Amino acid sequence: MPVLSMFFGIIVRMYREIGGRHNLPHIHAEFSGDEVVVALDGTVLEGLLPRNKMRLLLAWMEIHHDELEANWSLLERGEQFFRIDPLS
Repeated sequence: MPVLSMFFGIIVRMYREIGGRHNLPHIHAEFSGDEVVVALDGTVLEGLLPRNKMRLLLAWMEIHHDELEANWSLLERGEQFFRIDPLS
C-alpha cells in the first residue's frame, strides 16, 4: 500500500480499492500497531489511534485536504499518487 506521508510515528497510506469495503474516499493510518481508516471528511470508518496521534492525523488531513482528494482521484484512475508533506 503506497505511503503518502509519515510524521510523529504515524504512517499514512492510500490505495486503490477495487470492490473494497470502504466506498468513501479515505486513508489508512497506523501508529505503533494501532490502525485506523478515516474518510477524507474526518469520519472514522474503522479502528482507532491513541487520542493525541488521532488529533495530529486529523489536523494533517485538514491542512492537506485538497492534496488527499487529488491523490484519491489519481488512484481511482489507476495513475501514480504523489507524496504529501508531513507535519513538522
